[in-house]
Amino acid sequence: MSHVNLSPLPDLHPVWVPELISRYDSAGPRYTSYPTAVDFRTLEGNDILQHAAASIRAEAPLSLYFHIPFCEHVCYYCACNKVITRQHQRVRSYLDKLYQEIAFYAERFAEGRVVEQLHFGGGTPTFLSDTELQEVMAVIRRHFTLRDDDKADYSIEIDPRTVTGDTLKVLRDLGFNRLSFGIQDTNPAVQAAVNRVQPLEQVAELLQQARQLGFRSINFDLIYGLPLQTPDSFAETLETVIALSPDRLSVFNYAHLPDRFRPQRHIRAEDLPTPQMKLSILQHCIERLDQAGYQYIGMDHFAKPDDELAMAQREGKLHRNFQGYTTRGDCELLAMGASSISQVGDTYFQNMHDVGQWSDALDSQGNAICKGIQLSYDDRVRRALITQLICHFQLDTATFSTTWQINFNEYFAKELNALGGHINDGLISISAGSLTILPPGRLLIRSICMLFDSYRQAQIEQRFSRII
Repeated sequence: MSHVNLSPLPDLHPVWVPELISRYDSAGPRYTSYPTAVDFRTLEGNDILQHAAASIRAEAPLSLYFHIPFCEHVCYYCACNKVITRQHQRVRSYLDKLYQEIAFYAERFAEGRVVEQLHFGGGTPTFLSDTELQEVMAVIRRHFTLRDDDKADYSIEIDPRTVTGDTLKVLRDLGFNRLSFGIQDTNPAVQAAVNRVQPLEQVAELLQQARQLGFRSINFDLIYGLPLQTPDSFAETLETVIALSPDRLSVFNYAHLPDRFRPQRHIRAEDLPTPQMKLSILQHCIERLDQAGYQYIGMDHFAKPDDELAMAQREGKLHRNFQGYTTRGDCELLAMGASSISQVGDTYFQNMHDVGQWSDALDSQGNAICKGIQLSYDDRVRRALITQLICHFQLDTATFSTTWQINFNEYFAKELNALGGHINDGLISISAGSLTILPPGRLLIRSICMLFDSYRQAQIEQRFSRII
């Protein structure tokens, strides 16, 4: 859980200062966890499960994540763990193993706990047929206690090219109440360059159907830095998206790493916008969305003021986990499927990435865990601090000291000394009882959090995407 200030920030608007963006735009983690996944260690699955069981918060509700890795077509920008195939029969064996994993974790962690949050990611979760989606949810309901009052947060990622209104109705009937649309860009030339052509009319019709069915929050994913994008072309995409009026927006930076992600080799480096063009695109995006009434949540995320995400931030209740920003910070996370990452108590653990290895491990040892970490007290202290800053841009240091039984200034003396440049540049303010990220620093929050991250090493530039 975040440790919340008594007085929420009156203004969450970021301020774009070009010289500071240039000075502090390094590479760094996105802090969907602390410690981050690159800091996990190779551990025996049974050993780490024992650690998890020992630190479980039995009274905490559950968040469930299911990774469905299949896609019919490859999107050239994609860095997700996926399987490209049109052979839908391959789903059968994957689902059978997923059900095995569901039973395994339910037996150990589900008793007496309600599922407040559920998310299907991928890949393309709607690669599954309507019947298969119904089957998966039936298995989940058999092993876990789901809410039926539509007050939980049950979401799924969809590909507008492959989903129909009939499937949306099936999803709504199954209890899903939030959708995330993969949009990326509405410009036809950019879509063709990344092998993801989806007519705007298709998206608009699906959006209208989703609203009529009562999905309470709809997110659009956009990506800046794609081939053939220009500041003018992305400005047009943004106007189109604003007119469609999604409840939330995620605007991600494309990191071109063709040596690591094979599909990206289809993208010609000379077609990519220059770093300066990318900065121009992002600056316009942030300023335009602010004008359009969206609240800046942090990093890549924006939400309408009446969306649950925005309200949670204003109320000091926002949290962050492996699915990004969330309103359900009191949940423990059980994640199933290849490459998924769980958090139980003070333990993180991740499954094998390769679907075949994941499947074989489930048969041979009952779980497919390949690495993880048991958090030390210092890890927990730093996780709480980083989560608070990245969600709320401020910290009540006196309350934090009391909660964690430390003297804040002594415990973080080295880190506070390292913040001298940030303070002088107007990114952060430190007083006797508080630490506040100022408007120019909110776009550079990852840079600030890195100073409190005890795991970061010299090779950080090779491991992470750039902050901006």
